Amino acid sequence: MTEDVQKHSVHTLVFRSLKRTHDMFVSDHAKPIALDEQSFKMKMAVKMKTEYRPVLDMPVLKEGRDKGPLHASDPYGQPEYPLPDYLVTGTHPYPSAPGVALTADTQMQKMPSEAGVHSMALALPPSQARQEASRTAASVADIHRHAGSAERSHPPQHALSLMEGGTKSSGLLPRKAPTMPKPQWHPPWKLYRVISGHLGWVRSIAVEPGNQWFVTGSADRTIKIWDLASGRLKLSLTGHISTVRGVAVSTRSPYLFSCGEDKQVKCWDLEYNKVIRHYHGHLSAVYDLDLHPTIDVLVTCSRDATARVWDIRTKANVHTLSGHTNTVATVKCQSAEPQVITGSHDTTIRLWDLIAGKTRATLTNHKKSVRALVLHPRQYTFASGSPDNIKQWKFPDGNFIQNLSGHNAIINTLAVNSDGVLVSGADNGTIHMWDWRTGYNFQRIHAAVQPGSLDSESGIFACVFDQSESRLITAEADKTIKVYKEDETATEESHPVNWKPEILKRKRF
Repeated sequence: MTEDVQKHSVHTLVFRSLKRTHDMFVSDHAKPIALDEQSFKMKMAVKMKTEYRPVLDMPVLKEGRDKGPLHASDPYGQPEYPLPDYLVTGTHPYPSAPGVALTADTQMQKMPSEAGVHSMALALPPSQARQEASRTAASVADIHRHAGSAERSHPPQHALSLMEGGTKSSGLLPRKAPTMPKPQWHPPWKLYRVISGHLGWVRSIAVEPGNQWFVTGSADRTIKIWDLASGRLKLSLTGHISTVRGVAVSTRSPYLFSCGEDKQVKCWDLEYNKVIRHYHGHLSAVYDLDLHPTIDVLVTCSRDATARVWDIRTKANVHTLSGHTNTVATVKCQSAEPQVITGSHDTTIRLWDLIAGKTRATLTNHKKSVRALVLHPRQYTFASGSPDNIKQWKFPDGNFIQNLSGHNAIINTLAVNSDGVLVSGADNGTIHMWDWRTGYNFQRIHAAVQPGSLDSESGIFACVFDQSESRLITAEADKTIKVYKEDETATEESHPVNWKPEILKRKRF
């Protein structure tokens, strides 16, 4: 019976009741009273409104609808429809409401592995992939612990069975946390030389292509050139009027480039030891610079939130790379795409299209300032350093690889060699050595400050491997330059890898 038919039957019953009352009234008084049709409809409407309103407003069950089974303990006899059993995963949103079943695509395995989470995140749209890529197996476990409305609508024991795949069990099945593969063994590094000569913080460092000398820039406004073998001072260059924040030596010409907090970018001719070009355009302190490896292009970054691309010969400002919302602290160039990468205090990393001068990707995983970037010399990958984590990424789109956690300080500099040794230097004077492939932290160094300096003046501002990758040079806040070498006497027996996969596994609850 349809809703209209049912309402018509109610109207008919009301009409018959009123008609019967009217006939009885006429028979009692023996005087027929004409009941006007219009007044009768008005009276009937009033009576329906006062007495039959609840009946007319009740929902009508249409024919053909399947009625759900009544719950035995339901005192009102309301139908209760069974809710589907949800499987909650880490790479899909919760269902929008109870009763909305997940599709076959979203009903994944009970506990996604780390590799599964990463592969699923890479398959998501770029915007969602950037948000999901940094999730680890631990965060997936958090989602299981804080499951959605489907679990809350059932008793706790039933909720546990839902998370284990819909089968009733007395407890959770054991779940294995992702285990780190065995890292490659690396010999430890030890300090073997301390070089003094600067009168201020040593902020930047670069090694020349022939591996004969290296150059440093300092807060004493000078640039100094040192003999790499002996550590003796060869030359001092003056010209900057504030801290020298970046230095770079060209592999294509006898030029040295420098930048500083005086907003200046200079090109030095090392045959005459004189400045031959200035690159004007930045509106604030210039914090870093890098040379393109194959074309005559220089890229600088500044506190004015821009990076600028310069033609070395003509001094022309080819591009102004705008998009960051805070200081751009570091910039790197490579010959492959993307050819320019920047890290900023706005917590983002941007990959740039050098031809168009526009952003091709923005990486937003970091939660704090990105002050350091380093490109792997052999792999198509790079790393970024921030107080929250060191993160590894894959070119060309910046797909997330893994976190390197443990260096809980402001990371100012990163360096990596072909052997897979990643070095991070921090504001508190600590240096951490990592295995690039696994992210295993195999050594931590905190060298003593120069005699006469305060303990608070221990800070690593820059570090770089020489061209042979056998020496690590650091620029520090105690006004010194320190040189490290691998310990040649170390073996795997004397310095074993402190790696035990069994401790990384979760025990049964």
